[in-house]
Amino acid sequence: MRVRSLPLPERFVDHFAGRGIRELYPPQVAAVEAGVCDGANVVAAVPTASGKTFIAQSALLTAGGPGLYVCPLRALAREKYETFAALPGVDVAISTGDFDATGEDLAGHDVVVATSEKVDSAIRNGAEWVDDLACVVVDEVHLLGAERRGPTLEVTLATLRRHNPAIQVVALSATVDNPEEIAEWLDATLVESEWRPVDLRTGVCVDGEIRFDDGTTRHVEVGGSAAESVADGGDGAVEDTIPEDGPDATDVTAALVADAVAEGGQCLAFVRSRAEAATLAERLAEDDLADRMGIGSAAAAVGDDVADIDGTVTGQELATCLRAGVAFHHAGLRADHRAAVEAAFRDREIACICATPTLAAGVNVPARRVIVRDQKRYTGSSMEWLPTLEVHQMCGRAGRPGLDPHGEAVLVGEASTREELVDRYVEGEPEAVESKLADPASLRTHVLSAIATGFAETEAEILDVFDGTFYARETGAGGLADAVAVAVDDLVDAGMVRRQGDAETYRIVATPVGETTSKQYVRPETGARIVEGLRTAAGMEHATTLTVFETICDTPDMQDTYLGNRERAEMYRFARANAAQLTTGMSDPDDFEGWLESVKTARILEEWIGGATVEELVEAYRIGPGDLDSRVERAEWLLSATEALADTIGISMAAVTRARSRI
Repeated sequence: MRVRSLPLPERFVDHFAGRGIRELYPPQVAAVEAGVCDGANVVAAVPTASGKTFIAQSALLTAGGPGLYVCPLRALAREKYETFAALPGVDVAISTGDFDATGEDLAGHDVVVATSEKVDSAIRNGAEWVDDLACVVVDEVHLLGAERRGPTLEVTLATLRRHNPAIQVVALSATVDNPEEIAEWLDATLVESEWRPVDLRTGVCVDGEIRFDDGTTRHVEVGGSAAESVADGGDGAVEDTIPEDGPDATDVTAALVADAVAEGGQCLAFVRSRAEAATLAERLAEDDLADRMGIGSAAAAVGDDVADIDGTVTGQELATCLRAGVAFHHAGLRADHRAAVEAAFRDREIACICATPTLAAGVNVPARRVIVRDQKRYTGSSMEWLPTLEVHQMCGRAGRPGLDPHGEAVLVGEASTREELVDRYVEGEPEAVESKLADPASLRTHVLSAIATGFAETEAEILDVFDGTFYARETGAGGLADAVAVAVDDLVDAGMVRRQGDAETYRIVATPVGETTSKQYVRPETGARIVEGLRTAAGMEHATTLTVFETICDTPDMQDTYLGNRERAEMYRFARANAAQLTTGMSDPDDFEGWLESVKTARILEEWIGGATVEELVEAYRIGPGDLDSRVERAEWLLSATEALADTIGISMAAVTRARSRI
């Protein structure tokens, strides 16, 4: 099927032709046949790089009204915004922040790209533009099964469909175990395919020998100054040059990278942690990959550009690696760092990115070979296997259409783990998507939203609101009855809602604090903690900006800041020395360690508004520059909520105003 045969204006046909898109991929043909251009609901569960974006464009450009593209991540939202903005004559807007606003400036655009949190917030604040939508595309819909983000996506999508039953829904998913259940929930036709534009072979590498799932093997020399390899049809043999105790996983990874680069390919290497990503990149930087790939001058220029972003140790270490043709990528980097790395990789100006699994969550950086060095990560108490779906997402990045003859995904293992890795990840099926809406913290948030927006005034009406959720498809909304009753009791105890009337006919209404909490898009627990902190601070002789920062940092909406063993005693001394400025007594916290982490974050923010530089704070507190950016951004949001809640309860506090004006 040709693009020209679709019901698209000529300018779009020419646009796609200019990008080499004239013929549809098989999954795209299946989506068209399912009615994606005719207003039908469609769930497309297909591999990475199989044309999901074009399916989304086909729906939004033929919807006959405004469209919404919902993304799980800000970085992905920016990428998709640029894709849609390139379409001729299409007015595109993007929104990923300002959770306390309706986003009415988004009205009137042809396409809005937004995160599910932003859409949920706009609905809570009474946005009317969402009622005019003709089509909504949900990217990475399998994230319905993610903690916190999943319930928000689920409830937001259910709310959009309740507001506008005629809205077209197109959901894009990775290959999961139960796509038919998602399609049934959305009253959609399922398009399911394993077709890829570039063949993918997946294997496990032990001691330099890769055994692929197509029966072939490949041998790479481990430990030499340059990797040498031999490929065969599955029964070849080479002389064993591996030490008796075997090479470690990093040496094997380095050999796999060098082997791919020697044939002109790029690599993604996934590891379990930020520190491991940086360490592996520094190790690979010793191998002269930029020169081997013939990109020395381009890599040097990228490194120089990144060095100019800031003077942090992290930024300079990244720049040094980039000059050698290697990068590391994780959430501790600043957004500009990550964007520079991704762009350089797409432009073939670097040979390898060493990354944590977050890079696999949708950002478009395909490579010839994907290496998954670490298949386990620490979960707080033990090392656990990564979910099969997560590893498949990583592996799916292998193979660049039009550039690579095939893609390769290689898991690094040992002789004792080869069979387990094959069973779990090479031949294993991805997990089913399961709703997380019944999680108590998530449920409290969305129950409060239902009450504060006026969608529900009784527990029965709350269940009606949730009747359109994925969870209800599995159990019926009644399956949440007991959990909703507990959530309402918790919200009453927190001062977020109250019951009006007698025991038989009472209504549930939001208190002024509950209404403000919901509109400000903070969790009920956060709203209650801020109110408690404001009332405590109001009785203090000298409330300061540190007082305010300690309050907002001691909430579930502020990200934790790691407290190292060497910092613990110093942070304890700081808290004791400044006890008169803190709203929590030294003996009060149930989670003392968590509270000390909050004090650390508050101290960082206090020094930030006092004029400390990014470089100074990163060095002093051993945090990533991206971590600092994210905490400052969250502080801005939480200070806005604090100001609104202070106004709601009639407290005027100069320290809040000072903190917000200086942050």
